[in-house]
Formats: sequence, structure tokens, C-alpha cells
Amino acid sequence: MSMEQPYAYSRREIVEPDWTRFPGWAGVTAAEWDSAQWQRAHCVKNVKQLRDLVGDLLEDRFYADLERDQAERATMSMLVPPQMMNTVVPGSHDAGTPTPAAFTEAFYADPVRRYMLPVFSDRRPDWPSHPYSTRDSLHEHEMWVAEGLTHRYPTKVLAELLTTCPQYCGHCTRMDLVGNSTPVIDKLRFELKPADRYDAMLAYLEQHPEVRDVVVSGGDVANLPWKHLEAFVERLLSLENIRDIRLATKALMGLPQHWLQDDVRAGMERLSTTASSRGVHLAIHTHVNAAQSVTPTVTRAVRAMLDAGVRDVRNQGVLMRGVNAEVPLMLDLCFALLDGAGIIPYYFYMCDMIPFSEHWRISVREAQRLQHGIMGYLPGFATPRIVCDVPYVGKRWVHQIESYDETLGISYWTKNYRTGIELSDTQALERRYEYYDPIYTLPPGGQEWWTEHGGSMVDIHDAATSAAASSRAAAAADVSAYDSLQTTGRS
Repeated sequence: MSMEQPYAYSRREIVEPDWTRFPGWAGVTAAEWDSAQWQRAHCVKNVKQLRDLVGDLLEDRFYADLERDQAERATMSMLVPPQMMNTVVPGSHDAGTPTPAAFTEAFYADPVRRYMLPVFSDRRPDWPSHPYSTRDSLHEHEMWVAEGLTHRYPTKVLAELLTTCPQYCGHCTRMDLVGNSTPVIDKLRFELKPADRYDAMLAYLEQHPEVRDVVVSGGDVANLPWKHLEAFVERLLSLENIRDIRLATKALMGLPQHWLQDDVRAGMERLSTTASSRGVHLAIHTHVNAAQSVTPTVTRAVRAMLDAGVRDVRNQGVLMRGVNAEVPLMLDLCFALLDGAGIIPYYFYMCDMIPFSEHWRISVREAQRLQHGIMGYLPGFATPRIVCDVPYVGKRWVHQIESYDETLGISYWTKNYRTGIELSDTQALERRYEYYDPIYTLPPGGQEWWTEHGGSMVDIHDAATSAAASSRAAAAADVSAYDSLQTTGRS
């Protein structure tokens, strides 16, 4: 007797959900929907706008839940473009208009909603934040060699050109810098003018021929006026040492209409032609976390970029519980990317240790099981690597741990290069670096240990949250004290 495979592949139809199912968009035309300007002007930015869009389809309890999260937990302000909003509960009206109770439950359970519109009841009541969570969990700012230019890896740099995006993800790893301040987090701001920052970045790259690879990011490059982005990339292309340029934009999925604009397509063709003539690989990296986000409009935008001469479009997603951290969900997503849009599944990062992210995060062991579970189904070139971005280390495949205390949820990692702040550190290549599992995933003994030993840090974090409700200035001071405590504890 033949046995069924653990996962059954089938080619799924890629569809554009009917946006008119939402009362607030009942009269929106196809021409309006395809307009990048209309999309930007009709983002959901607050609870009132969500209520105006969805109306009585959602019960009041959801709006209250969302409002409380925005006031007490959210590290990112609300910003959801219509294109993304339309992929939430995409089939909810297939059998007619659902009841408010049914729609509300489906809305709560939706994977795109879970990370774009997090609510208070999503967060862990016991450990909303890990005691070692920090605003800049990857310590990128410590490695700035110019304002916004992070030199962490020997041959690669990250250039943060701006601090805004067309959409704000609740789990954003750069939540300390990107987006508007929230009642919980006062955001950092660049001090230099953009032109001065870009000049400083390019001067550093010109003086450091060991750098060959530049990730141009932010924020999201789709929010940079095209003429400024093109000018910056042109200057990168003039540097002989630069061989790879990757443009980072979630908006290829969240606001594909931007990438379908005539001026953007023509500009990308100019850049691609120059890159090809100089032997430089120009690629786009996007960020899709759920299969339902891949629609025909996204496919058209990807095709437009590939037709313009972009070498590859690759996906760097984030592993999140309730979104994609199960084998069927991950494979559905990877096949939607590959079959539906021609996007190569590239990396899936474990969700970083930022404040209030514990409900999304999974343990290293869970990530290892997930990597094992997806092997063999996808082509090798399109089988994503699941990685842990270890503080002070960088990306490591989840099976590269040096040792692992599963009771306390502490994994230990080593590295084979020095970051920019360790060039004189003789112990950098011998030192073990820690990463921490979510405490609720630990066995009882481990949870008891953290309850006993992590209390003082958690108390400070709770105090910062409470203060933020009444005073943003007080919250900023508490968060600063909290970050100082983490630095002391780590050393």
C-alpha cells in the first residue's frame, strides 16, 4: 500500500482578491486600484480608518484590542497599503457576506493580519518581551562607519538611505529607527541631511576596496524618489570594487503599483543596462511572509523588473509563529513565490529579539525542525535557508550552533570574521555568542529559572511600558535604562 507524502504539492491559482468586498472600497475602480498614488493615499493608518474601511464586519472587540495594542505594545505605527490590506481574509466573502462574528474570528486568525495589524491579545501576557530584547537587537548602529552605513561582514555593507516605508510590519527589526514614534518607542533620527549621508557612505566605500556588496535599504527604497535612488545606485556602479547591489523593498509585494510605474521601469532598465555593462549583479530583495500575499499584481511587478534587466528577485522572509512557521505554510509560501511570481525563496530569518516580539518568535530547535521539514520538495536553488541573525555575529544557518542548552533556551554560536568594531579584538573568533529562545517554549525547569533570574529586567521593561502610557519622554528614558541594563548583562 502506498503512503501519502507528508506534504502534497499542487499548483495553486494566483488570484487578486475582490477589494470591493470591503465596504469602504465598494466603489473603487480598477484604474484607481492600479494607481500607486491612489494606493499611497488610501493606506490604513489608524483604527478610525480601519473602521471606515471594514465597518461593522468587524466586531467592536477587535477595534478595542487593536487600539490598546497601539497604546501599550506597538513598536511600529500602523501603515497598511490597500494592496496588503486586500490580502487579509481574501476568501471571506466566497459564500456571501459573513456574519460579524465569523468575519472577526477569521480576521484574528489571518496570517497577514497577525504581523501587519498586531493586537494586544496576540502578545504574550507572561513574557511579552524577552529580558534580553533590545531596540537595536542586531547592534547595527554600533557598527555604523558612516551615518546609516553598517559594516558588519568583511565584504558587505548595509546602506540605510531613509527611515520610512510604504508599509510598517509589526515585527520590524529596525523598529528603533524606522517609522513614526509610538507611545512605547521614541524613534531615533538621522542627523545629517540625506545628500551629506549619501556622500559619506560613498566616500567610505571608495576608500575600502574590500567591500564588494551593498544592500541598499532603509526603510524601503520604494519611498525614495526615483531620481534620488537612481542617482545613488549610479554612483555605486561607478565604484570598481562594487560587484553586487541589492535593492531591498517589501513594496514589491506591499505596493507593487509603485514598481509598475513607467518612470520606475524605465529607470530600472537604465540601471540594469549599466550594471550589466560593468559586470555588476543588480538584484531586488523583497519580503513576503504569507502565500496569500502573492497576487497577479505582484507577479506583474516582478516580471516588469526582470524584463527591465534585474538579475534576480529574491525573498527574505521572517519566521513567525501563526504566520509561516509550519512546514505546510512554509512550502505553500515558497511555491507561491516560485510558481506564482518568479521570486526565489532565499532566506527566512528567525524573528529578532526586539521588545514585544515573543509571541512571534520560535525556538532554535523549532527552526531546525522546520528546515528539515521543507527539504526535498523545492529545487535546491529555491530551498530557503533558515537563519538565526545572532547579535554581534550575523546570519548563521540554524544547524550551525556550537552548543545548545535547551533547558534554559540559550544557544551558543561562533564566527569566522570580525565585525567592524572588533578589528582589534583578539578573542572575537574564539568567543561564544548567545541567542535566546522564547521562554514560554522552554521546559518547566527553564521557565522557573528565568522567572527567578530574569525578574528584575522584566520589571524594568514593564515599568517602561507603564510610563509610556502617560509620558513618551519618561518612556524614552526608561527604554534607555533598559538597553543599558541589557548591555551590562551581556558583558
